[in-house]
Amino acid sequence: MSQTSHGVGGLTYDAKKRAWPAELNVFLALVILVVAFEVIGRVFLGDSFLFNTRSDVGGIFNEARLQIIILQVSIVGIIAIGVTQVIITGGIDLSSGSIVGATAMIAMSFAQVATVNGNPNPKAMFLAQGWTDLPVIVPLLVAIGCGLLAGLVNGSLIAYTRIPPFIATLGMMVTARGIAKWWSKGQPISFPTDSFAAIGKGLMPVIIFLSLAVLFQLVMTYTRYGKHCYAIGSNEDAARMSGIKIANHKILVYAIAGILAALAAVVLSSKNLTAQSGMGVMYELDAIAMAVIGGVSLSGGRGSIIGTVIGSLIFGVIISGFTFLRLDAYYQEMVKGVIIVGAVVLDQWRQRLRALRA
Repeated sequence: MSQTSHGVGGLTYDAKKRAWPAELNVFLALVILVVAFEVIGRVFLGDSFLFNTRSDVGGIFNEARLQIIILQVSIVGIIAIGVTQVIITGGIDLSSGSIVGATAMIAMSFAQVATVNGNPNPKAMFLAQGWTDLPVIVPLLVAIGCGLLAGLVNGSLIAYTRIPPFIATLGMMVTARGIAKWWSKGQPISFPTDSFAAIGKGLMPVIIFLSLAVLFQLVMTYTRYGKHCYAIGSNEDAARMSGIKIANHKILVYAIAGILAALAAVVLSSKNLTAQSGMGVMYELDAIAMAVIGGVSLSGGRGSIIGTVIGSLIFGVIISGFTFLRLDAYYQEMVKGVIIVGAVVLDQWRQRLRALRA
């Protein structure tokens, strides 16, 4: 028999607890973090982290810093959208960073111009074949194909061989990184077409990130796909007994994660106007950290895309805040490591707290 806790106005205490969205806690953490950097800046630097203090620049807020914050997390944020879906189903994906590296190299080789300053492009991979100055849709489709293939391999290994997702995606991580280095023998691939370069210009990465976030928030909230993700992550055996095709759904989830990693690769290589085999290193851990900070449970069945977006903003505020405080880059790496471990510890604490309340 269920127990009911009485409260004021007919609203039970349990109902009030449920009415407090988990994402709001994450947002409050973001606000507290921004306020902390603002106070530290005012006290120790005599400068503002959030507000504009320059008389020669209009506006109340420091728009340049705000743009940098969202820009520096938008590409990894695209990956985090896919990783969030994987984690919600009870899985993990360690291959997304390497998929970015491999896809960036392959896609960029189909996005190159034939000539540079009137001379043949010295970096063109397929100049002899005449595969240069191709429409932008070609490298986009190539990238999506690469991400889809990697995701299908990940999902199939997990669904049909029953090996742990950690092992399957770890194998893909190593393999994809090897492909990235082999594709051009370790040499960078540069000089893309203007149409390909436009994908990463200005605030386009932010627009792409937020558009995908809105799309998948709706998908995870209102579609059968989203409901199946939560059902599998909460209780896979119960989901199987209810008629959900577990294997097919897991393959689909990892395929979507692979495609999103590939799209991140396109945005990254377009933004940098070059592709290098080392692109995407450690992106997978940053994406996992963004998701977990945003309230996604590593045990599966809990979390949201909007929470991951807020988690990515927390990540960006921390990085930008350390730069604002003039701390060296290696301190940022140390703190990122602490954040990743802390996010996992926080997730474990939340699970134990829920178990005690149940």
